[in-house]
Amino acid sequence: MILDDLDSRPGSTTSLLRTVVGLYLRDLGGVVAVADLVELLGALDVPSVGARGAISRVKAKGLLVPETVGGRAAYRLAPEAGRMLERGDRRIFAYRQQGDDDAWCLVSYSLPEEQRAVRHQLRRHLAWIGAGTVADGLWIAPGHLVDEVEEILAGLGVREAATVFAAGPPRVAGSFADSAARWWDLDRVAALHRHFLTRHGGSRHDDVPAGGEDTSPRAAFARWVRAVDDWRPIPYADPGLPLSALPAGWPGAASVALFDGLRSDLADAAADHVRVVVGR
Repeated sequence: MILDDLDSRPGSTTSLLRTVVGLYLRDLGGVVAVADLVELLGALDVPSVGARGAISRVKAKGLLVPETVGGRAAYRLAPEAGRMLERGDRRIFAYRQQGDDDAWCLVSYSLPEEQRAVRHQLRRHLAWIGAGTVADGLWIAPGHLVDEVEEILAGLGVREAATVFAAGPPRVAGSFADSAARWWDLDRVAALHRHFLTRHGGSRHDDVPAGGEDTSPRAAFARWVRAVDDWRPIPYADPGLPLSALPAGWPGAASVALFDGLRSDLADAAADHVRVVVGR
């Protein structure tokens, strides 16, 4: 089984819960009381009934396991969730831009028609990590994603049906930018960046905030979690192509800078709110 975020829709209650779990549960020793999770989601305007429903859905996905701590109903992070969250940390908080001379990873596979469902899952997972489609059964990704590619192949039980190549920069007819536009849906990736800029670009305040603005740790928590929740899919969809492969006016750099700025502005105060809620 591959534990992942493929079905997580940013802004949904379930997605917000997964973001809270990914951001804070490891720092809390991997366990949190249900009542505390409900209160944290309350800062995101999620009612108690919706919060408890989301907790049940996340439990069913295998991310959380029930536990009792000090007589309180609680949830512990599932043991196999650690690797997924570590991968997510690398993507979310350490956006990586491919250099013109950096290595690439090519994945070639052949699966028979009776394994159509597995073939669909393989395509879906490769697309999720930012791989591009060169041809049917041939995908390309930045070389630093090779371990994630290997995990996908092993997790789906198709490692023997695939060959993974470590390769230098592609040689193409015409420009690499023209090929990249065919291999990746760059219009979609650019739209994700622009949506993030539009949604969160006005929430940074480099000067003293206006008198009516809530600057409490609780408000910082809400703004930060929503920013991370909206940002989280972007560094998966965006493979971090070299600048030479990107169209003019690419919004990625501005989007990355905004996210980094929001982290600087909000993350510490947000963590303070979590510590208050859980009593630590």
